[in-house]
Amino acid sequence: MSASYATALAAARDAAAAQDYPKGALYVVATPIGNLADITLRALHVLDLADLLACEDTRHSRELLRAYGIDKRPEQWLALHRHNEAQAAQAVLEHLAQGRRVACLSDAGTPAVSDPGARLVAAARAAGHRCIPLPGASSVTCALSAAGALAPADDAGGFVFVGFLPTRAAERREVLSSLQQERRCAVLLEAPHRIAQLARELAPLGERRVTLARELTKQFEEIATMAASAAAQWLEGAPQRTRGEFVVLLHPLAGDSAPGDGAGDAALRLLLPELPLKTAVRIAASLSGAPRNALYQRALELQQAGG
Repeated sequence: MSASYATALAAARDAAAAQDYPKGALYVVATPIGNLADITLRALHVLDLADLLACEDTRHSRELLRAYGIDKRPEQWLALHRHNEAQAAQAVLEHLAQGRRVACLSDAGTPAVSDPGARLVAAARAAGHRCIPLPGASSVTCALSAAGALAPADDAGGFVFVGFLPTRAAERREVLSSLQQERRCAVLLEAPHRIAQLARELAPLGERRVTLARELTKQFEEIATMAASAAAQWLEGAPQRTRGEFVVLLHPLAGDSAPGDGAGDAALRLLLPELPLKTAVRIAASLSGAPRNALYQRALELQQAGG
């Protein structure tokens, strides 16, 4: 146990033990994204109570539990990662059917969003087992809360979660093309070995604002906002800037640059009164070069607005 956290487990038991923790349930447990002190008291209590821990990396999770003085027997650990999730989920279902409490946790943050766990949760729910979320650290909300990238609450705002971009070139280009038309804040995740490539790919967005958030909650946390065209140069400015996991926020389009003013929009306005929606979108995409998905959404907006 870490001396710094020696009293945390006792505090967790005092704060959370009186609550109900049903057997035969899957507990989806958020864990710290960097700073170990970000664990919640309820998460600690459930990790201590769990009969089985299904982990993205059992070695990583063992270190977390040891820091808080939680010991588990070897048979209480199960690896559940993106390469074996379908098979591991079946093993978890067997434990749940026997009335055991199972905790699912990823290496950092909330499982089943960008990390493994989604298949397991879907399988558990389909089998009739209760899935209980234990909220906590999230790199997405952490970055959003400190970047000033969201539109005011009284505007049409919100954000869209993109996560990691595809690695295949054609699929990656298609997603990046659609982001040029996305009005809302877009949230991307990126690994350190690909962040420079992503910065170069975002450069054509010009003056559109981008926030790079790295090493969140850790000692060398850095949150920097700049024009998309300047991101690659900023990363090159210091060697440490390409280290650590990244959350990249593509800020909302400015009002005067929102989609609706380009060739694709003009083509839709001419074609929609004469053709079925899908046909109009296909032709407008061919004429303008704009992404078909973005034009389809724009066509729906024009129809709803009557124009």
